[in-house]
This record gives sequence, structure tokens and C-alpha cells, in this order.
Amino acid sequence: VDSRTWSMGVRGRVDRQLSLTYDQLLAMPQVEADITIACVSNEVGGDLVGLARWQGVLLRDVLALAGVQPGATQIVGESVDGFTAGFPTTFGTDDRFAMIAVGMNGEPLPIEHGFPARLIVPGLYGYVSATKWLKNITLTTLEEFDGFWIPRGWSKLGPIKIASRIDVPGSGSTVTAGPVTVGGMAWAPGRRRGVTGVEVRVDGGAWQPAELGGALSEDAWRQWRWTWDATPGRRLLEVRATDRTGEVQTERIVPVAPDGASGYHAVEIDVRA
Repeated sequence: VDSRTWSMGVRGRVDRQLSLTYDQLLAMPQVEADITIACVSNEVGGDLVGLARWQGVLLRDVLALAGVQPGATQIVGESVDGFTAGFPTTFGTDDRFAMIAVGMNGEPLPIEHGFPARLIVPGLYGYVSATKWLKNITLTTLEEFDGFWIPRGWSKLGPIKIASRIDVPGSGSTVTAGPVTVGGMAWAPGRRRGVTGVEVRVDGGAWQPAELGGALSEDAWRQWRWTWDATPGRRLLEVRATDRTGEVQTERIVPVAPDGASGYHAVEIDVRA
């Protein structure tokens, strides 16, 4: 996509249709936010999730210029390749850092991440929100339009589920009995969410609180660690997280379809004397 000829439209149920060039978008007030985004196809313990510092224009600022009409209940992002993703309008108008992103980690958006502009909506899986190579934003209703993945069997709404992961030691590892550092990541991005606690248990025993790293934002994942007094044998470690609302990660195992996997991430460790 050539940023010199690219433009982005705002249309549909708005008072004023807009067409913004790349330079006009860059000239608008910019924000930066640390936001974790995740793919709905991420398995429990998987790596289809990542944190970046995103830079861009708040979506609500652009929508205010257009004037969202009453009854417009869905925002649809359309890519230059025809891909579409839709989410409730409130996710673009409330005080979360939903943005039209033009930068990532202090640099212009890489091509593979959506240059020249893409949508970032904290708290939603990418399939309903993260339109790359953005061409149009259309205000419509939830009933009038389904994004690309909805007719293909995926859920209409795609809130990211609270999740946690054990990164070290890896499953199948062998460790020596005694103090062992266990660590990983936990995330619950979204308005008024964010991880506030992580717990680990061994062989189905009592949950033990882990130490949390700093919180970059309520939308950013958090590192955690726990010192385990490992005893000889083959051990099963499990992890769970809690968010600011008090929601505790569920142990209920469900597959990625239609709205994201859930369950405790577990690793098996051999402990030698």
C-alpha cells in the first residue's frame, strides 16, 4: 500500500462522511499505549499473543469528527484486500485506547502489521477488531452486517478471555530438587480489566500466589514468577490468573472455536534428587 495515495474513509451511519489521507492522520493528536493483542486461534499456553507499544489516533476522536448517528451499534473495519471485522460501537467510543494505529514500538507500522494504518481495540480478539491495511470504517448495526469470520462459524462477539501461561521451566524439563523459579505471562486486556493476581499449584494441590511484575497498563500482559520447592518425582504444574473485576480464569477446557480456548496451562516436570 502506497501511503502517498492511500486514504481511509469513514462512512455509513454518520452525520459527515470523511476521507483522511495518511498525512492528515499523522497531523491529528497522537497517543501511545501498551496493548496486548491475541488471536482467537491461540491454544491454551500458545504464543499467538503479543505486546507492543502502539501509536495512533484515538478511534473516538475520528468518530467524533464524523458524528456517530443514534442506532449505529457496530463499527466495521475494511481492509484494502476486502477483509472485514466488526465490533460493538461502544468499544470505539468509550475511554479505552481503541485507535487507528500508525506506529508500533517507536517505528512506523511494519507492512506485515498493517502499514499504513490498522485498528487496535483493547480487549477484543483480532478476528473481530484488528483490521490491517485499513481502507474504510463503516458505522452500521450488529444486525445489518457480519464480518468475514462470522458466517464461517465464529462468534459475533470476541472478548479476549483471561489467560496465563507457564514459560519456564518448559514441559518435559528435568530440574533438580530444591528451589526452582517458575515463570510466565498472564493477560486480561480490556477496559477496567488487567491482571491483578496469578497462582500456581502442584499436582492439584493448594493454589500458591505468584509474584507479579509491573503493570505497563491495564491492557498489557504481566510477567510473573514463583519459587517452587521442588521435591523428587514427576510433577504437574498449573497456573491461573485473576483480573481487576475479580474474574478468576476458568479450568473449563474448551477449544479455540468459536470464541477462544480456555483452561489451565499445565506443564509436566521431572524433578531429580
